[in-house]
Amino acid sequence: MKLKRLFSLFRQAVRGSQQDYTEGSIRKAVFLLAIPMIMEMIMESVFAVVDIFFVGKLGNAAVATVGLTESVLSLVYSLAIGLSMAATALVARRVGEKNFKEAAHAGMQTILFALLLSTIVAVVGLFSAGSILRLMGANANMIAQNIRYTQIMFGGNVVIMLLFLINGIFRGAGDASIAMRSLWIANICNIILCPLLIYGLGPIPALGLKGAAIATTAGRSVGVLYQLYRLFIRKGLLSFYLYQLRPQKELLWQIVRIGSTGTIQFLVSSASWIFLARLMAGFHEAAMAGYQVAIRLLIFFLLPAWGMSNAAATLTGQNLGAGKPERAEKSVWITTGYNVIFMLSVSLFFFLFGEPIVNFMNSDIQARHFALQALRIISAGYVFFGVEMVMMNAFNGAGDTRTPTVVNLIGFWLFQIPLAWVLSRYYIREPKAIFIAILISQFITALLSFILFKKGSWKKVKV
Repeated sequence: MKLKRLFSLFRQAVRGSQQDYTEGSIRKAVFLLAIPMIMEMIMESVFAVVDIFFVGKLGNAAVATVGLTESVLSLVYSLAIGLSMAATALVARRVGEKNFKEAAHAGMQTILFALLLSTIVAVVGLFSAGSILRLMGANANMIAQNIRYTQIMFGGNVVIMLLFLINGIFRGAGDASIAMRSLWIANICNIILCPLLIYGLGPIPALGLKGAAIATTAGRSVGVLYQLYRLFIRKGLLSFYLYQLRPQKELLWQIVRIGSTGTIQFLVSSASWIFLARLMAGFHEAAMAGYQVAIRLLIFFLLPAWGMSNAAATLTGQNLGAGKPERAEKSVWITTGYNVIFMLSVSLFFFLFGEPIVNFMNSDIQARHFALQALRIISAGYVFFGVEMVMMNAFNGAGDTRTPTVVNLIGFWLFQIPLAWVLSRYYIREPKAIFIAILISQFITALLSFILFKKGSWKKVKV
């Protein structure tokens, strides 16, 4: 009977339905939100793995170019995630207050802001792609052969921005299944287009690495079109209209205030990953390629856990809006327990099956060695990641994006980066030093997040 009820809940979560997450069973609420959010994040992680799988056949230089470009593009992801956090916090709080009109208005104002930002990023990326790759350590031959990939990815950043942002609106409203479907649609398109455009087929020419960029951008574009359809044509809990794009100074300022600290929060972590990628580039191509394979695999399993933790953001925001801070806190503890179990399973999985997975992803023996080493060392601290990400999302869902920013500054810039640099330059002097630094910083950020969440200041944040 329990299995039948679980299957029924699973179908309900995937199908999607309007729910009041401020009442009833918290475990049921976590389940209904977490399942589509996990499946959404699985699809986002599949983007990364699919790309690196097909690009891996083009050689280490192509893989390294993707890694260097993605490292800088993570700055764009930070902007998108920061705006997404603002959208989720504002929409969730208004939905908790049952003020659906203002919830929709807040969502549309974040879209307006995203369109302006993505235009600036596109112009800078198109004209500075070569300089960006050179700054990241790419050699002249790598730049000459693969610059188009970087230009296309930056030029099409608007679909990255909108995909993250609009899904944040849906999550804040509790419509997690729509966010999930948009990623599924985008990813299916990417899986079909990637091999076609990279290797060619019949009349379709082989475009190489440039084809990977076109496939990814086109796939995400289709996902955004589906999101827009659900926003304006097939409406759900919230009603969206074009007139809501008219700038509203007070609301835009709220978005800037929440989104800017949210963006800084992810810029801090993204910039640290850029620094680590730069340190890896100082070794050799095989180490860099192996590191990129490992990172893609680690993210593949990390993003579903992030999806589960997104449930904490929605539940925190909506329950604070409904004036139920204790229910919000209980939701976070329950979600943390589920996430810890999942992350422990992932660590065990990589320890047992990491080698055959790495061998499948890359054919270079040296690159395989570094990829497996990175997988096993970094995933050893995944249980800390599991705790940290739920706490961070709870802060963000409450509109307190400042606390996670401080935690990231301490964990990444005071510990991870200096430690990685010192160990790789003066003590261990090999890529393993960077992996160990990542592991230690995971523990530090988890501990800080836990302590600050227990203090409870996030319950008093006004949005």
